Amino acid sequence: MKTMAEMNEATIKKDRLRFTKNKLSADLIILSIVANALYFVSIYRSDVGNYYYKLMIGASVVYNLVFMLAAFLASEGVKNYKLVYSFVAVILGVLQAGRIFVLPLDALNTPSPVVGAETETVMTGGQFTHVAICLCISAALLIIGGVIAFIKTKTLNSYCAELEKNDQGK
Repeated sequence: MKTMAEMNEATIKKDRLRFTKNKLSADLIILSIVANALYFVSIYRSDVGNYYYKLMIGASVVYNLVFMLAAFLASEGVKNYKLVYSFVAVILGVLQAGRIFVLPLDALNTPSPVVGAETETVMTGGQFTHVAICLCISAALLIIGGVIAFIKTKTLNSYCAELEKNDQGK
């Protein structure tokens, strides 16, 4: 059984949500954008023959721009306790994890088009590990940020509904 002090502390924590921004979730999502930037810098600075001069890299550039815009929008949304943006963050996280199996994995399995480097692949194992870690970190930060935002937003919404119900009952 909770003591009166514990109940008051829990109420104060819920009440604080009304007056503060969800900075933790927003910051985690912003950090996921940074991890994504480390990923695409590693990919785009590579120059292995003409492998990166294809439609896939163009689609990757467009996706990165859309991803960063959507992630920033999600960070602003979760900061203001908008429930839909917690789902957007989680979906972006899942997409980030799935990206490992598109361009990086293909580059890892494609023989190098550079003359004299027939035994090498477009992407080395070390670079693949680096970009896979960047994408995993980005995905994890998005999912964690989205889950925290969901929990805080649901808590705030139920607390506000409780306050409204109590005000109508008076």
